[in-house]
Amino acid sequence: MSRRTTEISGLRARLLRVPLSRPWGPDVPAVHVIATTVTLTDGAEGHGLTWTPSIGAHAALALLEHDIADAARGRTADPEAVWQPLWEHLHEAGGGGLTTIALAGLDLALWDAAARRAGRSVSGLLGRRRSSVAAYGSGVNLHYPLAELCAQVERWVAAGFDAVKIKVGGPDLAEDVRRVAAVRAILGPTRRLMLDANQRWDLDRATAALDALSGYAPAWIEEPLRAEDLAGHAELARRTRIPLAVGENLHTEHRFAEYLRAGAAHVVQPNVVRVGGITPFRRIARLAREHGVALHPHLLPELSGQLALTLDAEVMVEDVEDAGFGALGALREPSPVRIDRGRLYEVDHLGLGLRFAD
Repeated sequence: MSRRTTEISGLRARLLRVPLSRPWGPDVPAVHVIATTVTLTDGAEGHGLTWTPSIGAHAALALLEHDIADAARGRTADPEAVWQPLWEHLHEAGGGGLTTIALAGLDLALWDAAARRAGRSVSGLLGRRRSSVAAYGSGVNLHYPLAELCAQVERWVAAGFDAVKIKVGGPDLAEDVRRVAAVRAILGPTRRLMLDANQRWDLDRATAALDALSGYAPAWIEEPLRAEDLAGHAELARRTRIPLAVGENLHTEHRFAEYLRAGAAHVVQPNVVRVGGITPFRRIARLAREHGVALHPHLLPELSGQLALTLDAEVMVEDVEDAGFGALGALREPSPVRIDRGRLYEVDHLGLGLRFAD
């Protein structure tokens, strides 16, 4: 007799507002998390999430509660088998962005359920390849006065980070140069310094800025141009020796493939939530490996750090100061990861270990 396939019987979602102890600017005092619970026909449950700092949380919640919940019911609980048909079902509302952000809520819950059923963590289920990965200090700090920025970098150095990332892209290029010079002086010549322009430049401005900043040996420049500007990134890659990092605002494996084929990305940074969950994240990791390009996940170290432990190549995970779900008091249980002296380690847990407080 054939074994009956476990199916999805229901999906619940609830929206949480998590205040930030260190606001990401006057318009981002909190981030939004949608906590999800999937129920399966064998009685198992899985707990996942999706996330957006400030824009689109209610729209993602509506997609989960209506389109995704209805379309998922009765389908297989295998996350790798169900992701593609559900993505195709949602495609009328867009191939990426809100649709993939919402779909992550189901995908993560399904992986959590699969790992819990096996009595393992998700990294244990996928196959952990190392006991720790490097983490780098990061901050949303373009609005910080120079003294406050330097104090933040000094905290990272004292905490044992060997790499840090700061924001650039202010209206005055000379001020960007002063800030980067001050940070490099604190870091010394051996620690890595990454820069993030958050899509603030056009091609000519980016060219001039990278020429001015190249003397401070940045390990990469992140999102120098609008993420949609593939041709611009390809041209900028020809104009500068500073590696270009993209991916925070690329939402599908197809967009990552376009950037990689065009030579427009030297580092890819998929956000596990924005690309639609663990299933597409793993596809993007394979693409990066095939193209010989480094992958360093974007944000969410409690989630991306677990996946980083399973990848073939060593990666760095991003630890934004004072922004972890555990540190913000958003979790029911201790965080599934800890960061110590610039390394991320997993803490014993089942599934994803990310259940949010009521």
